Amino acid sequence: MQPRHKSVYSPRAKLGLIVPPTNTVNEAEWMRMMPEGVSFHTHRMKLHADTTSEAGRAALLDDLEQVFAMIKQARVDAIAYACTAGSMINPVNSLPDELTQRTGVKAVTTSASIIAALKALGVTRLSVATPYADRLNEHETHFLEENGFAVDKLSGLGIGANGPQEYVRIAETPIEQVAAHARAAFVPGSEALLITCTDFPTLPLIEQLEAVLGVPVVTSNQATFWAMLRATGIDDRLVGLGQLLRNH
Repeated sequence: MQPRHKSVYSPRAKLGLIVPPTNTVNEAEWMRMMPEGVSFHTHRMKLHADTTSEAGRAALLDDLEQVFAMIKQARVDAIAYACTAGSMINPVNSLPDELTQRTGVKAVTTSASIIAALKALGVTRLSVATPYADRLNEHETHFLEENGFAVDKLSGLGIGANGPQEYVRIAETPIEQVAAHARAAFVPGSEALLITCTDFPTLPLIEQLEAVLGVPVVTSNQATFWAMLRATGIDDRLVGLGQLLRNH
């Protein structure tokens, strides 16, 4: 196959990645999933708490457009806005579609990737584990339900209840606590376990949880990475990262 890029490290594809300022997990997990010949290139952008009002959405789009212009200079093939809560906008494809139209670069968002991943797996009933506090958990429940999913249970850790200054703690959650939280969130009868937040460390747990629970496990970083690979024509089936990347 003819290389897409004249690059030692990324002849197959270059992926752009936008993360919130405090996020330190997304890059670490993507690094561990990256197939040979593909690279990713990151930029940080401030958090946007208001994504529902017209003014809030306009501010988000303006900031994203500026960051896209920066990352485009690296000749990336697609760019992901990797913030779960910040991309939970309906219709689910409205944000990535508008970004693609505005910037001329294929855009992917974490929330749209999650919906696409769950649909690819053919599931409709979910148990959900998050690190978030009640307000974001309620927003996420409504977002999932509006996209056709039944949320059997959604459990959060309460991080952010006292403001966004707490979000830095998400990445510091011990992996054992994440695992226990995920198991406790699962309700028998759910068809999948969804673990959200791109700063929540989950990658080593996906296969373990699938084996114990007997259902697919979808995470924010895994779903966004899967969507980016498929958006750039990389169809590798990757093992050790859950049913989504192995089978779809």
